[in-house]
Amino acid sequence: MFDALTPILLGVLLGLRHATDADHVVAVTTIVARERSLARAAWVGAVWGVGHTLTLVLLGGAIIAFRIVIPPRIGLGLEFGVAIMLIGLGYSNIRRSNDDAAPKLSRPLLVGVVHGLAGSAAVALLVLATIREPLAAAAYLLMFGLGTILGMMLVTAILAVPALYAGNRVHRMRVGVRVAAGALSIVFGVLLARELIVDGGLFSAVPTWEPH
Repeated sequence: MFDALTPILLGVLLGLRHATDADHVVAVTTIVARERSLARAAWVGAVWGVGHTLTLVLLGGAIIAFRIVIPPRIGLGLEFGVAIMLIGLGYSNIRRSNDDAAPKLSRPLLVGVVHGLAGSAAVALLVLATIREPLAAAAYLLMFGLGTILGMMLVTAILAVPALYAGNRVHRMRVGVRVAAGALSIVFGVLLARELIVDGGLFSAVPTWEPH
């Protein structure tokens, strides 16, 4: 019984840890910088996690079920999409730094889907290397997704505190939080894009990609 539950429990714990990956944290920081409610910020994290889990289960499940091999250029391209998205999110935050309107919930859902596309292949391939039974691997993916949703709710709630604190003080400080979050997102996106192009050889004749 315990041996059967171990992969499932491990999936939840690793999903919680997955929520703290740098690109995830930067993305949600940029999104929640305009939130003015702790509960809504946590809900944004949950919606992000749902989008991430949706693509994780669908794409990752297909990879596991059909033993799909992901070419290096495709894997790098999916991660490059995350880099572009981070740059776009950062630019949007800076351009609309004086806009007090909270972002629509469709935005974190879309961001979660893009992150899920980039991460699904890596997670599924790593699962295949350790869990050979398809049903057990699918259960692991579901639990991993659940852990990610819970983790993102916690992470976004914590990250929203500085913006909420600033919002309760002065408008200038609130704008500064948004601009700083946007700038961080742009810088991280550029660095990630550089890594994928230079180190991974995204546009070279022989790209190299390691699922992680």
